[in-house]
Amino acid sequence: MEPVRPEFAPDPDLSRDEMEALQHDVADAAEFTDSFDFAPTDVTANHVPPETVTGVNETLSTGGPDAGDDDTESGGIGAASDSERPLIAGVDQAFLDDHAVSAVVLLRGSTVVDRVYAVTELSTPYIPGLLSFREGGPIIDALSAVERDPDLLVFDGSGRIHYRQAGLATHMGVVFDTPSVGVAKNLLCGTPAESVTDRPAGWRTPIHADADVNADPGTVIGHAYQSRQYDTNRTINPLYVSPGHRVSAETTVELVAAVGGKYKLPEPTRLADAYADEVKRDLSE
Repeated sequence: MEPVRPEFAPDPDLSRDEMEALQHDVADAAEFTDSFDFAPTDVTANHVPPETVTGVNETLSTGGPDAGDDDTESGGIGAASDSERPLIAGVDQAFLDDHAVSAVVLLRGSTVVDRVYAVTELSTPYIPGLLSFREGGPIIDALSAVERDPDLLVFDGSGRIHYRQAGLATHMGVVFDTPSVGVAKNLLCGTPAESVTDRPAGWRTPIHADADVNADPGTVIGHAYQSRQYDTNRTINPLYVSPGHRVSAETTVELVAAVGGKYKLPEPTRLADAYADEVKRDLSE
């Protein structure tokens, strides 16, 4: 897939003020309403068994065999077979010295149909609120190696839950003009409508814009979502999910729930995280 709006691509050589100005432009270009042609229930991933992942054909950024869709029905929940489900891309990264290993895993239902990666030199340090200027370029490299256009991008990072409503998922979603959602482990900004402590699986509550967010106070910019919970006195913290582009805040929760598996993280980003670590280990040997 190729960037549709390259003028919004993050440039690590910009000054901090210029980076923040670009994020304001990205937020203005973003659509925080639903604009896609599939039902959230049709993206169901369930848990992808390890043998499905290790047996997939790979299209590597360094060259490799083309991968074809495996349209075998795998018994996912819902009326649609895997061959009828939308194509979901999970995106995550690992880091090796001064390089990012950006991984993309493509899923139809519970079937992995492709995996790609790119290794890109990092040119800027981590600055809170400006993550896309560190990781966005490497992610663009990896997504540009994908030979088919996903219906939805799922990122390990924030979308609209961001000081300028332009987190990583929003920035990349606008660049590729593709529906996208952000799934973060920590809350960057905003205020939950209720306490997030010790909630049961499936629980959710809105995250409202506060004084730290460039939005009208009280605007729902995402949700805290309890994807899993222990049955013991141990506690799993919630995820913080938010729209990236062409998805509403409420639908974001439904999409993340639909691509959930047996773990806390949704399957697309969980598998992308595992693949990035696998590539990092191989490169380290």
